[in-house]
Amino acid sequence: MCRSPVHAGNDSRGSWISVSCQFDQFDMALTRFERFQAWIIRALMRVIFALYQLFAPRPSDRSSKLPPITNPLLMVSGMQLAQKIRLKEVTSVEVVQAYIDRIQEVNPLINAVVKERFSAALQEAAQVDKLIDEEEGGEDVLEDRLPLLGVPLTVKEAFALQGMPNSCGLVSRRGVISSVDAPPVSLLKRAGAIPLGVTNCSELCMWFESNNRLYGITRNPYNTDRIPGGSSGGEGSILGGGGSVIGVGSDIGGSIRMPAFFNGIFGHKPTPGIVSNDGQYPPSSGMHEDYLCTGPMCRYAEDLLPMLRIMAGPNAAKLSLSSEVDLRKLRFFSVPHDGSSLLVSPVETELIQIQRKVVEHLEADLGVKVQELSFPQLKHSYQIWDTLMALPDKDGKPPTPFVDFMADHGKKVWPLWELVKWMLGMSSHTMAAIGLALTEMVQSSKPNPFYLKQKEDLQKELDELLGTDGVLLYPSHPQIAPKHHHPLFTPFNFAYTGIFNVLGLPVTQCPLGLSQEGLPLGVQVISGKLQDRLPLATALYLERAFGGWRDPGSP
Repeated sequence: MCRSPVHAGNDSRGSWISVSCQFDQFDMALTRFERFQAWIIRALMRVIFALYQLFAPRPSDRSSKLPPITNPLLMVSGMQLAQKIRLKEVTSVEVVQAYIDRIQEVNPLINAVVKERFSAALQEAAQVDKLIDEEEGGEDVLEDRLPLLGVPLTVKEAFALQGMPNSCGLVSRRGVISSVDAPPVSLLKRAGAIPLGVTNCSELCMWFESNNRLYGITRNPYNTDRIPGGSSGGEGSILGGGGSVIGVGSDIGGSIRMPAFFNGIFGHKPTPGIVSNDGQYPPSSGMHEDYLCTGPMCRYAEDLLPMLRIMAGPNAAKLSLSSEVDLRKLRFFSVPHDGSSLLVSPVETELIQIQRKVVEHLEADLGVKVQELSFPQLKHSYQIWDTLMALPDKDGKPPTPFVDFMADHGKKVWPLWELVKWMLGMSSHTMAAIGLALTEMVQSSKPNPFYLKQKEDLQKELDELLGTDGVLLYPSHPQIAPKHHHPLFTPFNFAYTGIFNVLGLPVTQCPLGLSQEGLPLGVQVISGKLQDRLPLATALYLERAFGGWRDPGSP
């Protein structure tokens, strides 16, 4: 039985939301259909599982532990590094070399950085040090003009970074080298950041395990038997492993937030339209541009806001990022789960517990009242996301089929034949990509009006609830960093992140310590549109309260 939220505090908008627990006959019929659909899907998953057990290579049972971080330069935020470099307390060359050393130390274990530019980065760092020596305007001038001067940066391989590959994990794009920078990357470089290389992603960025036939599989730095998430999994992995301090990711269903969660770092999905999505592959089509977001990923919460300000360029003014946030004056809400979706795993107990601890800490320390809510629409999160992703653009043009992006230099890919080739070890595509192409074959081209209505209702209720001063806590994922390839059998679990892409709300992923198994815990912090500063401020607070990122090599 769902529980309706009640009016809290002195909010004059007592009628801001009404969540009904009554379903009409159409809804009940749909639920019966969904149960049948879930049964079919689960049966199909069992078949895929059997195939995978028969034909997939056996993973290693031994987990490799990363060495602990010993260089103190690797334990400082990007903004603090920039200040130290400007003040000549350390040189950019020393910082860049420290990160190169760490990448060389951990990358053989986690396979996160797929192409490096170490020599060029050291040359650029030397130029930074020379610039600082010759600067006569003082540190304030450099801070204003080049806020990230001399700070190392890594970039998801799906983004264009001049001189680096831009394959998006597709074998047929093996030889594609970027001649220009994607706009957000260009803005970070113009702010003084120095790219060290590009990081792995899932094939064509549409899966939450970073594995492809071009670069191989990326591993979680806290346990190499676990996934780092996707599609920005290489970025999450190298950041979590201490081989980078700031990075660039993209997110259309959780591709920033899931890797940030699984790797114990911070990530922010901005309000859509604030940061340019140009310069990444595959390009947006249909209504995808409204859901895709480019954003910052980092180990320290204080780097999120300045990175977002830089990456947004002139659009940053829309977010009022310079306005101070008083957390005591915000209204906090918590939703502990999606209401028991038929297609999504239940939220693990440790994640329920850590979110409850956040609520208790907020109430005890800030004196706020965190109201627990439930929304019946959330149990349809996957179906809502899937329906919205299939919509045509404003000109009536549908999104480009996934199978078209899989094509090899114009040669069409046949998913069923590709599955046979995969079983014989002859396919240049992953099972996840083939599975998505097969799913497209049986999907209806007509959007289900029920899910459109569910999205419309949920959108209205959350917009009214959050307003300009509301913050919502929601699980990042139902499971803590799954083992490699297990997402093939729980393919809809990304619904916990994907729903906020189609709702267009900004979200910050925050780490909250480690589980009993030593894997990262976390929570999503959501606000109203253009209110990105609220979850960013909450992230700073939670970092202080729960410790933020942890060195995966520490005892």
